[in-house]
Amino acid sequence: MIEIINETDYQPNVNLLKTIAQYLTNRHIEVTLTNNATMREINREQRGIDAPTDVLSFPLEPVPYAPLGELVISVEYAKNQASLYQNSLDDEIALLFIHGLLHLLGYDHETDDGEMRQKEEDLIKHFGLPKSLIVRTEGES
Repeated sequence: MIEIINETDYQPNVNLLKTIAQYLTNRHIEVTLTNNATMREINREQRGIDAPTDVLSFPLEPVPYAPLGELVISVEYAKNQASLYQNSLDDEIALLFIHGLLHLLGYDHETDDGEMRQKEEDLIKHFGLPKSLIVRTEGES
């Protein structure tokens, strides 16, 4: 189950996000959809990076019946990425949701041996989504 707190005028494809979440976990997930200004503030406070970003994941301690964690997604950032990569906003939000959810589930592309990249690739193929975030980021390096 997911709970969406929407601070924007964007109406997400809730059915797609629920389907993705149910495919990966039966744990509750909180999702906040926000703008770049709020994301920048959260990123500065939590990571010491004074810039907006696309998605942040905040896993919670594994306690029975507690949520898996919270995802914060900048819809404004996603709109820019969707335009840049010629994706729909719904697809871009789904990619960010998958990426963040994999982090909540313990994957970390910065330290693993490609497991997160492979899992992300498998999921985007399964759900018919465009190129993954990790692949796009690697292409920019």
